Amino acid sequence: MRALIDNDYVTMVSRLLLGIVFVYASFYKIIDPASFAKSIWYYHMVPGSLINLMALIMPWLELLCGLGLILGIYFRGSSFWIGIMVLIFMVALISAISRGLSIDCGCFKAAASATESAWRSLLFDVFLIPFVIQLLMTRSRRWMIRP
Repeated sequence: MRALIDNDYVTMVSRLLLGIVFVYASFYKIIDPASFAKSIWYYHMVPGSLINLMALIMPWLELLCGLGLILGIYFRGSSFWIGIMVLIFMVALISAISRGLSIDCGCFKAAASATESAWRSLLFDVFLIPFVIQLLMTRSRRWMIRP
């Protein structure tokens, strides 16, 4: 099992997959923070005074961590923060689904409300967890830029 976790190619696939997903997810949020702020508000989990701040900071964190994984810069920190974000997204989605909120997740682009979208997003986040775990456990450092 250790050989698979430390495999350079598996690590590169995990880095690229998560990095590309997070860079892509940040794109529309950076361009239109107001729509992202509305998506955050629909969850009714964040105090109103923090919504705009969160809508401005989170997309940039996603972008920087995604680029960090792709390039291999601050790899451990990027892996850690992406893992934290995935867990936070999962908690928010589970909360919304369990409360019966019919909302779009706001993950990639603000859209019309849809509970099935929240379920799909939750399943996608569950799919990402093994890649995050692999990156947190790997000892591979091949093809990384080390600062």
